[in-house]
Amino acid sequence: MVSFPDTLSDRVAELAGPPEQIVMGLERMLAALAALKIPARLPMPVILVGGTNGKGSTVAYLEAFYRQAGYRVGAYTSPHLWQFTERLRLDGRPASESLWRRQLTEIADTARQIPLTYFEIATLAAVRMMLATGVDVAILEVGLGGRLDAVNAFTPDCSIVTTVDLDHQDWLGSDRASIGREKAGIFRRKVPALYGDAEDPCASVLAAAVRADVPLRQLGRDFHIDPLRGKWSGFGQEKQVPAPLWAAPSQWANLALAVAALSLLEAKLPVPDSAISAWTRAPELPGRCQWRQPWGKDGPDLLVDVAHNPQAARQLAALLAARKGAARCHAIVGMLADKDMAGTLAPLLHWVDAWHVLEITGTPRAAATTQLGAVLEGMNATTVSAGVGMEQALAAARTTLAGGDILLCFGSFHLVKQLPMAWLQSDPA
Repeated sequence: MVSFPDTLSDRVAELAGPPEQIVMGLERMLAALAALKIPARLPMPVILVGGTNGKGSTVAYLEAFYRQAGYRVGAYTSPHLWQFTERLRLDGRPASESLWRRQLTEIADTARQIPLTYFEIATLAAVRMMLATGVDVAILEVGLGGRLDAVNAFTPDCSIVTTVDLDHQDWLGSDRASIGREKAGIFRRKVPALYGDAEDPCASVLAAAVRADVPLRQLGRDFHIDPLRGKWSGFGQEKQVPAPLWAAPSQWANLALAVAALSLLEAKLPVPDSAISAWTRAPELPGRCQWRQPWGKDGPDLLVDVAHNPQAARQLAALLAARKGAARCHAIVGMLADKDMAGTLAPLLHWVDAWHVLEITGTPRAAATTQLGAVLEGMNATTVSAGVGMEQALAAARTTLAGGDILLCFGSFHLVKQLPMAWLQSDPA
């Protein structure tokens, strides 16, 4: 009989063995699939979603549209924000803790024989739950990279690369071309694929598709989105679409990718136009370009995002540029030490009037507040305070900022989860 620690995350870490670490490669995953008799070609259509930014929201749009069309959907994402169960949604709801525990119990013997990583164990458990509950479509978000990521052990019916930019360079390569090659590793010969970098497509992604004989459709070339008219067009079709669920301009691209995937898989999973013209089963995606008013109309607006790389920070800067005006903006930030801290902070320097640097807990990868504070001071950032806690930083912002001002909270999932959960799960302001 397996005895479980207090949290599911602890149990997965225990099965992965000490220490929890990132280990690239498909050998362990393929061996585990064979041991557990899980087919690489799952019985339901599979969509793999990779890329640097935009994966989570693209998964959420796909999930919403398929659910609105009446399908049972399994959506696997990472990391979780507050609870491990968030990593798998079955028909729009997080899989129950009892389902996770049952699968982890059944995987335990295999994990003792094969040195599986934390993410591999989570992926195996999630896929087994999708099989057990008989979902109609499995949407799998790539955890890191693509070519050697655990979800790439499964055969897709459609692969999506959202964007390619600098992140995880220690594992994926030091430049965009190297990272693009890794992201494109989720492509399969003759299997349709989508790519979302319309303005600056990565040459290595395009070249990988040609080499592998992949029918790649690219946003801005093969399909398009018109935000003003709310129209998606491509593949000889035009569809009315709702506005994105989250604030960043880049969300239109993520929405366009989701609609394109629906069109490519129309023969296997027909979706009527009425199921994508409005939101009726819209998912929540806490921490993605969310505007909130937790202190009411007389207090500052709160902008929350898990942005932790330069591309995501540039998108945040665009949001602030469109809204800030004469308002003051303070930022609460915490980051991991293996991220490009200077590159991520630089796009926001012009828009932020004061910085609060917070400690990230629960991971050995966290950057010390002194380290992150030194980066900001070295870039001549104005008014940097380091070492305060989240409650202190929020209290200071509430005292200093007025209605119409902005408090930006960003930098890592580990930081955003320190905010009160109700602030991010309530209806938007």
